[in-house]
Amino acid sequence: MKTSHPPFSSLPQPWDRIVPHIAIVMVWGLLFGLVFLLRSFFLLLFLTFVFSMIQSNGVARLDKFIKNRIIRVVLVEILFLTILSMVGVFLVPKVKVQTELFMNQFPSYLERVDLEIHELSINYPLLAEILPELVIEAPENNKKVLESNGIEYSPSRSILQQLLKVGEESGGIENVNHVLGTLGNIGGKIAAVTSTFILSILFSFLILLDLPRLAASVRELENTKLRFIYLSVADDIRDFSLVLGRALEAQLIIAIVNSMLTAIGISILGIGEHVAFISVIVFFCSFIPVMGVFISSVPICLVALQTSGIQIMFLAVLLIAFIHLIEGYILNPRIYGSYMRINPVIILIILTIGGKLFGFWGLLLGVPFCTYLFGYAIRIRDKS
Repeated sequence: MKTSHPPFSSLPQPWDRIVPHIAIVMVWGLLFGLVFLLRSFFLLLFLTFVFSMIQSNGVARLDKFIKNRIIRVVLVEILFLTILSMVGVFLVPKVKVQTELFMNQFPSYLERVDLEIHELSINYPLLAEILPELVIEAPENNKKVLESNGIEYSPSRSILQQLLKVGEESGGIENVNHVLGTLGNIGGKIAAVTSTFILSILFSFLILLDLPRLAASVRELENTKLRFIYLSVADDIRDFSLVLGRALEAQLIIAIVNSMLTAIGISILGIGEHVAFISVIVFFCSFIPVMGVFISSVPICLVALQTSGIQIMFLAVLLIAFIHLIEGYILNPRIYGSYMRINPVIILIILTIGGKLFGFWGLLLGVPFCTYLFGYAIRIRDKS
């Protein structure tokens, strides 16, 4: 266990116990302040960490076969760049085209959803009584008109407005169209992050190449006047990095398997023309616990409904459920073990709070951070 820091041991009681805690709070405050100042570089820092962790594990696994560390680092980097290059050459162009196609056809997807709701309201009149606001042909007092352009009320667009937190009082349909137009330019956004991606690869390679000396230099801080800072944060940063690294590595395997199973499944269902776009959505949403399932299901269901009808959409829902049963009962226990098993209700609470406070990064890092906080940081360590 950590003891009181030597610089404060000569203070009179009770200050010899109080001042070290104040110093720790100040150190963590400075650390979070530094992270806040560097928030515009957070994507670069995060990608550098992820690439470094992935390659570091590869270098460690080659240790039993190749003793020279520099050769191991270079081989792993070549393999890593080869995989990324293949993905960039064969997958990215298809994703760009299919994403733009999906967004251009998005209004027709919403129209098809409205049509299905209308048919359901005719076949099941009880629906109009229970949820009149979702029915197009509802009684006159429940029928809304978007006065800005005279378009009749659209249940699907109303749901989308609520999900995107834009109401009719703030522009309604115009805001939805603006959001969809922004999403339609996602192909350009892919190109915009290329420089950050390349820089993170370069930085991760340089860090990995010189990692032993960098680690030794950091440990030398214990013998400097910054000793109390090092003792305050070094162990916690190391533990959190290990927790986050293991979580991302495990989730990466799960994301790859989910994407492959989804690609095979939607090809069998006959909607394979969107396979690249949907597979990428599933891959990235796999890093968001619980909520990622629902987010990635939306484009799959919309494409299935528009392409092949409501029967194929229900089959797509069954496909999604089957894949995530495999993830929950086969992949997660084997990859995670008992590590990072959290009650789904608690995960939803963490994601809700993290998403509100920190947006995308709260969704991505909220669960690993809370796992570290409750599994490592606040626990009393065994003296032995």
